[in-house]
Amino acid sequence: MAWIHKTEPDQAEGLLRKIYQDAVARAGKVWQILQLQSANPRQLRASLGLYQSTMHADSVIPARLRETLAVVVSRTNHCLY
Repeated sequence: MAWIHKTEPDQAEGLLRKIYQDAVARAGKVWQILQLQSANPRQLRASLGLYQSTMHADSVIPARLRETLAVVVSRTNHCLY
């Protein structure tokens, strides 16, 4: 089984700590998908920016449909998040 080093929220420092604090403010917790990207906080920040842009920026695709598509893709891939 593959193993990825991750930084727990109580161990985060610097930029990663700020990203985790923002995650808690936004979602009430730090989801595992963020922790799995914790080895490179700058890349994690870019990934979050892409997600925010895709899911929350102005688009011809309504927000509700974007969320529905995300759920369908996650279910198809057997993702729990």
